[in-house]
Amino acid sequence: MSAGTATAIRLNTRVSLVIALAAFLGAVAFFWPFVVAPGTFGSNYTPPLIFGVLLVLVLCVVLSEMAEGGISSKALAMLGVLSAVNAALRPLGAGTAGIETVFFVLVLAGRVYGPGFGFTLGCTSLFTSALITGGVGPWMPYQMFGCAFVGMLAGFLPRATGRREVVMLAGYGSLSGYLFGFLLNLSFWPFSLDPNSSIAYLPGLPFTEQWHRYLAFDLATSLGWDTGRAVTNFVCIVLAGPAVLTTFRRAARRARFQAPVRFTPSGPEAPDGK
Repeated sequence: MSAGTATAIRLNTRVSLVIALAAFLGAVAFFWPFVVAPGTFGSNYTPPLIFGVLLVLVLCVVLSEMAEGGISSKALAMLGVLSAVNAALRPLGAGTAGIETVFFVLVLAGRVYGPGFGFTLGCTSLFTSALITGGVGPWMPYQMFGCAFVGMLAGFLPRATGRREVVMLAGYGSLSGYLFGFLLNLSFWPFSLDPNSSIAYLPGLPFTEQWHRYLAFDLATSLGWDTGRAVTNFVCIVLAGPAVLTTFRRAARRARFQAPVRFTPSGPEAPDGK
């Protein structure tokens, strides 16, 4: 665990295995165009819907396992506050030119409060903001899953302190901005273009040629938006990161999420009348 990290949600062995399985299923859900050809289930739109429902079920299982492992009232309160903060921050950028203000808090919280908290915050932040902004749709499970792993991986970053830590987090924030867009595009790429286009999905092509088509699609349609997200993450973390990290760590010290509960036996009671 990195220096200055307070584990708000502890990941036991069983929860870690569930998250590993969720990661595998999430990879299949995102990379479905290379696994399932459009029209296999009778409609081009069926695979993303099926995998979207699957992601919701997987997230429910992971969150329930975390809850069973023990989420203290303090961690739950912090989760609620930061979910509300992220839900309020997201409309400020609204995705215009790729500007997304939701990721930097997610990265910093995952860094300070641990991978379990980061995973959960990614889910709850996107779910809450989707309800507020009316962004509920088949894309929402993919967004929730992508943000969950952005927050979780921030908790696994190596030890660092001071300016070096801020630079590391800013670099990770930029990288996660590109990765998030890269993954989300996979969910709708097969039916977003004219099949005759040179960058459209074409069932039956070898994997290498299919992969080259997707890379060209991602560069042509999303590079600008992903760059806006990456730059926003970098600037926000560099400017606000030191103050936010200090605030989060001060709150973690006061909360003492994993502090053991000890019961002190009382002394013998005095006899009546003495």
